[in-house]
Amino acid sequence: MSASRTWTAWSCTVRLTVDDPAVLGAACGELKALMDRVDKAASRFRPDSELSIVNQRGGAMVPVSRLLVDLVDVSLMAASISGGAVDPTVGAAVIAAGYDEDIETVRRRLAVPAPLSATVPGWQHVQLNRKLALLGVPEGAALDLGATAKAWTADRAALVLSKRYGCAVLVEIGGDLCAAGQPAEPWVITVAERAGDTGVLVTLAHGGLTTSTRTSRCWENGHHIIDPRTGQPADGPWRTASVWAPTAVRANTFSTALIATGEAAVGRLTLAGHPARMVANDGEVTEVAGWPASTQAA
Repeated sequence: MSASRTWTAWSCTVRLTVDDPAVLGAACGELKALMDRVDKAASRFRPDSELSIVNQRGGAMVPVSRLLVDLVDVSLMAASISGGAVDPTVGAAVIAAGYDEDIETVRRRLAVPAPLSATVPGWQHVQLNRKLALLGVPEGAALDLGATAKAWTADRAALVLSKRYGCAVLVEIGGDLCAAGQPAEPWVITVAERAGDTGVLVTLAHGGLTTSTRTSRCWENGHHIIDPRTGQPADGPWRTASVWAPTAVRANTFSTALIATGEAAVGRLTLAGHPARMVANDGEVTEVAGWPASTQAA
């Protein structure tokens, strides 16, 4: 028997499912507390977050928490394995595209200017002293950890809660899912472009399953996924990509890369061997690397 609870945070749906209903309340409290700590460390939308302070002090090395060190470290790893397709230094480009406030605020604007180009300095220019917990970005640059922080939180919560309570756990934060523990039966997941849309059903017993899409966090003239090569919202062949990998961070790295840089990301995905499902701009679906052929409409 499993039990789940759903709420809204970070402008997305959060769902926690456990196969021991007795621990659900306590586990939800821990997930919410972790998300609050991550928000205080890495939110672009809080002027008092550590990330905002680092961005405001471009050119200087700023003392930060170990949590932010971990989150930035993960973002740099994602940049490396994606060949720069998932680059945390797209912050200024995301703002130039119009995503400078919470997504609901952006959508309510009567007129959103066409996206502007912005320079993406490149992840290699981020200075992170892990030993001393110091972080620096070039003057005028801004970090955006949105592509990895959410997935890291799902991974961390699933692992910690599963070990602490001795049960199987499924954490979903927006399009990032992570399963840990040993469920009696694999979790059944609906993979769709947007919450509530018709999708396909797949099973997930362990690891991460993520969906990146241009159709969700979008507004009149743009969306939130930036192509680092141009500094503008990505306009590649796929509007949505779903990927399975051993962790949600790794799955998100490849699903984001597929949207951000299109066919340029396929080679790395193929070498990694992660199953993926891509939806083209015209709705045509491509499934690769062992994406389950037995999927069915939800």
